[in-house]
Amino acid sequence: MLKTRMTELFGIEHPIMLAGMNWITDIKLVAEVSNAGGLGVFATARCTPDEMRESIRGIRKLTNRPFGVNVVLRFEDSQEKIKVAIEEKVPALNYTLGKPWFIDQVHAYGGKVIGTTAVAKHAAKAAQLGCDAVVVTGHEAAAHGDKATSMVLIPIAANAVKVPIIAAGGIYDGRGVAAALALGAEGVSMGTRFMLTKECVLHDNFKKLCLAATEQDTLYDNVFDGMWGRVLKSKGAEDLQKKSIGLLERFQAAMKIRKVLNITYLDFMGMGIKTMMAGDDGLSLWAQASQAVGAVRSMQAIYEGDTEKGFLFAGQNIGGIKDIPTVKELIFRVVAEAEQTVASLKSKCA
Repeated sequence: MLKTRMTELFGIEHPIMLAGMNWITDIKLVAEVSNAGGLGVFATARCTPDEMRESIRGIRKLTNRPFGVNVVLRFEDSQEKIKVAIEEKVPALNYTLGKPWFIDQVHAYGGKVIGTTAVAKHAAKAAQLGCDAVVVTGHEAAAHGDKATSMVLIPIAANAVKVPIIAAGGIYDGRGVAAALALGAEGVSMGTRFMLTKECVLHDNFKKLCLAATEQDTLYDNVFDGMWGRVLKSKGAEDLQKKSIGLLERFQAAMKIRKVLNITYLDFMGMGIKTMMAGDDGLSLWAQASQAVGAVRSMQAIYEGDTEKGFLFAGQNIGGIKDIPTVKELIFRVVAEAEQTVASLKSKCA
């Protein structure tokens, strides 16, 4: 058994966290990870606050083990979602893109707060503000890693903070877990690897594309949702790189996201303007429209398997993933390989 400060902090068996992937981490996948001894994390950007509450209660029907929720603080409904998480006493609250004003409230009921960052100084700031653990995301990761790779970022962040570091980016097997621990992390967060499990909702068309991909088959650009991010190389992704998104598609996508979020036109416009005016964390309305297009095209890939227009956020580690196990099989395999790797290193260095 790999016992680290991460397993002790969250009361879990294995130092493995499910990345809160928007549109992918449904309640079943979250519960499966938690039931297998990891920390399942539900991404709440896909739902309204009421739907979030229902999902939390649904997770609790499927598991009695610790789990978490992810909230994007940049979004207009984030305060209401944080309130729901606190009222429901979610064991772990994972946030991104903002400042955690709610830490004391989470600690009051015994919950833990995890900040997700991609820059060492941001990890240090999150720890300074009172986070219990910090996810640091390397350049290799799916979606929004920054410029530094995991090999560089993890030890720098580990030197900068005293709370447990959870490494993300490029990790898909036990060797990666052992490497992360050697670099100073207390555990790992995996997204791409969990996408390729039997329980994941990802459409078979994209599961097949992922299995056929090499480590060279990702694209890193800011055209996919307005922020720099990494996706699986596919026709839909390459087309987005070649031609800009038109005004009509941006508008149509924004209206579809408004419908998914179940908010009025007035509130939706207010959300955009408020986000735009949020200083350094704000995005222009044009960039927010790009995010809406990205969300719609991501859903086309995940749920419909549309390889012509859809795209999928995926990490460089896609080249090393060659099968689709159950979540339980995957976690047990990764842990066993990590233990074997650590033992092998000890014998080599003896």
